[in-house]
Amino acid sequence: MRELSAIWLGRRAYGPVLELQERLLAARREDRVGDVVLLLEHTPVVTLGRGAHLEHVLLGEEALRARGVELATTGRGGDVTVHGPGQLVAYPIVKLAPERCDVRRWVGDLRETMARVAAAQGVDGGELPGKQYIGFWADAASPGRWPGGEQAARPVKLGAIGVRLSSWTSCHGFALNLSTDLSLFSLIVPCGISSLGVGSIEGLTGRAPTPRAAAQTAYDALAERLGARQQPLRYRDEQPLAQLMAELGLGADPARTAP
Repeated sequence: MRELSAIWLGRRAYGPVLELQERLLAARREDRVGDVVLLLEHTPVVTLGRGAHLEHVLLGEEALRARGVELATTGRGGDVTVHGPGQLVAYPIVKLAPERCDVRRWVGDLRETMARVAAAQGVDGGELPGKQYIGFWADAASPGRWPGGEQAARPVKLGAIGVRLSSWTSCHGFALNLSTDLSLFSLIVPCGISSLGVGSIEGLTGRAPTPRAAAQTAYDALAERLGARQQPLRYRDEQPLAQLMAELGLGADPARTAP
């Protein structure tokens, strides 16, 4: 049986967490660590995936920085997206081989994990047809009932999915808008989609849990999708990432890794 562990990191800048992911990915490929999911929220950042179109970033790097928003290039799939406070981010570093070597299935697992978190807040959702619409969607006209992608009257994207696979080991993952400041999305063309809107659990229901409060639900749901036995969720909100890397046996270089 698989075993899955999880670490809540609190609110973190993007770059140091990317470094942690990359070190975990290398260690997982070599079986030096087990499957683990990082759960957190980011400080404001625009990220560029492998398929990013720079014209989908509507402000230059200096203008973004003046607004307190970073710009980062990343190896995940997909176009341009935004992370910020109030958004639950999950980065599962999971070896899919040998029995789960199916990208579509893995994307579905991530979407259904977000669906569990949303359902706990009374929001029903699902997928829209079309490769360009990968993610988790709800109908703003009926947040409590998802009529299906073809029938949704006002579909809004609640969650983005972008993964990277290396030797069938996955990193990156999903970002679910709980109480995210949706004005951040006005800085970009989210995932290259200009015809449909972005939403949040709070925007649909008037309330939302904090990412920290929703982390356990996401962890439970992902473990269930993987058929994995869970270790207790570890809370490392205040721990410097260099310390955490050392604790995990990842050989961190403190000079490269900020808290």
